[in-house]
Amino acid sequence: ARYANLPAGGFEPLPPPAAFKPAAQQPPPAAAPEPFPLPPAAAGYPLPPAPYGGSYQPSQGSDDDWDDDWDDSSTVADEPGALGSSYPDYEAAGGGASGRYRLSTRSELSLGSRGGGGHPAGHPHPPGGTGAKSSATVSRNLNRFSTFVKSGGEAFVLGEASGFVKDGDKLCVVLGPRGPEWQENPYPFQCSIEDPTKQTKFKGMKSYIAYKLVPSHTGQQVHRRYKHFDWLYGRLAEKFPVISVPHLPEKQATGRFEEDFISKRRKGLAWWMDHMCSHPVLAQCDAFQHFLTCPSTDEKAWKQGKRKAEKDEMVGANFFLTISVPTGPGASLDLQEVESQVDGFKAFTKKMDESALQLNHTANEFARKQVTGFKKEYQKVGHSFKCLSQAFELDQQAFSAGLNQAIAFTAEAYDTIGDLFADQPRQDLDPVMDLLALYQGHLANFPDIIHVQKGALTKVKESKRHVEEGKMELQKAEGIQERCNIISFATLAEINHFHKIRVRDFKSQMQHFLQQQILFFQKVTQKLEEALHKYDSV
Repeated sequence: ARYANLPAGGFEPLPPPAAFKPAAQQPPPAAAPEPFPLPPAAAGYPLPPAPYGGSYQPSQGSDDDWDDDWDDSSTVADEPGALGSSYPDYEAAGGGASGRYRLSTRSELSLGSRGGGGHPAGHPHPPGGTGAKSSATVSRNLNRFSTFVKSGGEAFVLGEASGFVKDGDKLCVVLGPRGPEWQENPYPFQCSIEDPTKQTKFKGMKSYIAYKLVPSHTGQQVHRRYKHFDWLYGRLAEKFPVISVPHLPEKQATGRFEEDFISKRRKGLAWWMDHMCSHPVLAQCDAFQHFLTCPSTDEKAWKQGKRKAEKDEMVGANFFLTISVPTGPGASLDLQEVESQVDGFKAFTKKMDESALQLNHTANEFARKQVTGFKKEYQKVGHSFKCLSQAFELDQQAFSAGLNQAIAFTAEAYDTIGDLFADQPRQDLDPVMDLLALYQGHLANFPDIIHVQKGALTKVKESKRHVEEGKMELQKAEGIQERCNIISFATLAEINHFHKIRVRDFKSQMQHFLQQQILFFQKVTQKLEEALHKYDSV
């Protein structure tokens, strides 16, 4: 019982090696869209960027250009055994390697494996043997560019997915106290991002920033550039259509070596890394582990792992074959209840997105005022007190010297308070805005995730209607519903993970914000008390 989520098609018998015939080579993928625009910047605090709502867009010349020696020209479409071949990587004599199974969700296999017509699994029914009920099929979406279609969700639900699944590729959904959840990572770890340094290559002709990564489960440091993060994000966003892969900090065409930008990007990457390590599925992904553990100096090993990730066959419709869901009594899903939960989460994300945008704008504006307006106003008050003390010094009376000094100290105190206001945003407001930026990326991901689940649910409703009209066999409709359940389990598991991590992050960040606010006003109070005590000796 290696797979609890065996689709309706069951195991498809493997042909002997002599019968292997590679399928026609698939055309290369369409070109990626242009990268998203850069947000405007002003006074050190850019206006809050619009949420990134599109699919993954690779870097194109603006930030950390691709190097010819790193980005190999070969692609998935150029290599034999790539996605689209009928029997990729078939090497074991006698029918397959240990721990690898060929799963299929093809509709005709579903009917055969359930005993429909008495035909063995894997063999189509003879013409005319299925009767009138098999004449109707669930229609395909007219929009072939929708997320439901591009993600492979439609092909999976309609029973067209077929591929090998290794033991290590299985993704388990379990029933927890809050409903479906991703099975926890048995070996949790964290990874720090430290010491960004400027490095050069080609005898100084090209410069870049390298970040030191130290995973806790290996303790071995590696160095990665931003383009490596960008490549990894692209692979993960393509592979996991029902998982919210956190977005990377925004790109920047100019000022990439300025200290403030490097520091801000490092903090953004640290948040990104925390969410990656905290996700039970993403943390165990082979591409992510290769990114964390491959030695920086072993270029050959890096390229091998990179090509392996780019040739991953468990993408698109085949990805859903890897999801294992609960079975048995009490494990079934009520599709109406699932639809209600997903609709409720959709409304939640819409409201949270609006609130996050508002808070980001307010915090950004308040930080700008502290850096410029508040500092200027407090120092203006301090300058006025200083002018008063200088005027009093024209009186040469000895008994007024203490007053003059006290007023001059008060002027210095207000000048210092102005500096405190200017420095404070980086202590409390900046971390809040960094967190909001990360969650705006998550919120931009969920419409596509929800669209995949909604598309699957629509196919179930259509198949039920065909059954009621006598146009489709019940077994075929049940197969569609089983595959829809797999997508629904995964979607609910991702929603639960989002809420769990959201509570953790915002609790910690709000505590940090208030602690920093208290420390700030304690510093202000201390300066005012020092100024007050100066008048005791007057």
